[in-house]
Amino acid sequence: MKPYVLTWGEHRLTFGMRPLIMGILNVTPDSFSDGGEFFTPASALDQAEKMVAEGADIIDIGGESTRPFSQAVAEKEEIQRVIPVIQALAQRIEIPISIDTTKSAVARRALDAGASIINDISALRMDPELADVAAMAGVPVILMHMQGTPGNMQVSPSYDDLMGEIYSFLGSAATSAVERGIPKNNIIIDPGIGFGKTVQHNLLLLKHLGELKKMGLPVLVGPSRKAFIRKLLKPDHLNDIDPQEPTVETGTQAAIAVAALNGADIVRVHNVADTHATLKMIAAFQTAKLA
Repeated sequence: MKPYVLTWGEHRLTFGMRPLIMGILNVTPDSFSDGGEFFTPASALDQAEKMVAEGADIIDIGGESTRPFSQAVAEKEEIQRVIPVIQALAQRIEIPISIDTTKSAVARRALDAGASIINDISALRMDPELADVAAMAGVPVILMHMQGTPGNMQVSPSYDDLMGEIYSFLGSAATSAVERGIPKNNIIIDPGIGFGKTVQHNLLLLKHLGELKKMGLPVLVGPSRKAFIRKLLKPDHLNDIDPQEPTVETGTQAAIAVAALNGADIVRVHNVADTHATLKMIAAFQTAKLA
């Protein structure tokens, strides 16, 4: 993808120069990696400001866990979790805030509170009105591929043509979004690492990420601390391994490096500082020249 600038409202993101870093802020009690750590507004704000200082380009705030076998959260509860954090954070940082939700009412309230990107794991399928909210607000939308739902996506996921099916799904999702009034240049696609995929599926997605780049849309990748990393590195300790332990973070950085080398435009991560260092090293290798 040739470098280009996405500008909307008071924000701008430049794609094609280096992968941008999206810092994950889960305002939940049960997310797989950091559930409960940033559940209070004060702890969430501190973590967000820390990620900005470490080099985050976007902060992604979610109030509903989408880990495998998770249960849906009521709309009212999700709003109560995220809105106070977004309102306060929007007054304290200048980079874009993304709302990670599948619900139009949550997105609408989040945008009013200061969010400026919608990150929808359902690619506008779970709540058709979410497309209308995005179109009316004129904000970027992240459309993710997921086989099934968070409650059942990891029950024997299978594909006849992994890359072909994901490419087709995301292409159709983008076309539908445009038909609903969302400009094409406001669409970002996400192949959904860990969402209805086996370990092998996730490895192949990262290896062949360039196939999705042919769509001409920015590609977001979110491998951070996902189960496939833990299964590869700690196969005998799946039930007691801490997603935050150093070995898992090392595996995450390896996955981020592969994603970056294969064309990822945004990487969604928990550890912004380590990711910033990884991407800085990759950039140094890529720009090194013989005398």
